[in-house]
Amino acid sequence: MAKHGKKYRDISKLADESRDYSPEEAIELAKQASYAKFDESVELHLRMGVDPRNADQQVRGVVSLPHGLGKPVRIMVFAQGEAVKAAEDAGADYIGTDEMIAKIEQGWHEFDKSIATLDMMPKVAKLGRILGRRGLMPNPKSGTVVAPEDLSRAISEARKGRAEFRLDRSAIIHLVIGKVSFDKEKLLENLVAVVGAIIKAKPSGAKGQYIKSISLCTSMGTGIRLDFKSTLALVA
Repeated sequence: MAKHGKKYRDISKLADESRDYSPEEAIELAKQASYAKFDESVELHLRMGVDPRNADQQVRGVVSLPHGLGKPVRIMVFAQGEAVKAAEDAGADYIGTDEMIAKIEQGWHEFDKSIATLDMMPKVAKLGRILGRRGLMPNPKSGTVVAPEDLSRAISEARKGRAEFRLDRSAIIHLVIGKVSFDKEKLLENLVAVVGAIIKAKPSGAKGQYIKSISLCTSMGTGIRLDFKSTLALVA
């Protein structure tokens, strides 16, 4: 078992493992416990009461964070014809068709989000194995495959911080909700948006308790359990 350093052991004592914290308390505690020399991410982890092996119990979706993720987002748009001008006007960082697809096939992928118009998907489909494993493949379910008239909105949402969530094999959802440098109120609003979106994404096959536990931590910090009732009260 890996041994934690002295700083981690010291800050881990700040959180009482025998109690659950309100979201406001947990965020304040996470910010207080941050010790890294860089601006740590604040992460949310939800243990779900669903079986990831069953197709009707998958949890997946996208949420627009009110205050973004605290980092610049480089956006790639696959478009052609008049949609190219729309992407340029909306501030896309990269726009391309066949030439850009060939460049990506050769190993270039210096972007954080990709969006494609519907008519481009037959061409973009060949990039599935390359972009899919990096989480960069446009997907209708995540709102990144759109009609040309919706490009401006899709780019704007991606720029603000459009975060995707997905159930992993151990029935846990991991999601970044901001940076330690964010004000407590901004982190709280992002947290509420995320939990609300996951509740709305409840699959038809889910039985029993949908969300079993929620915890908060920073990139280098210890986990802090959230009080379930007070968290849901904020979402409601």
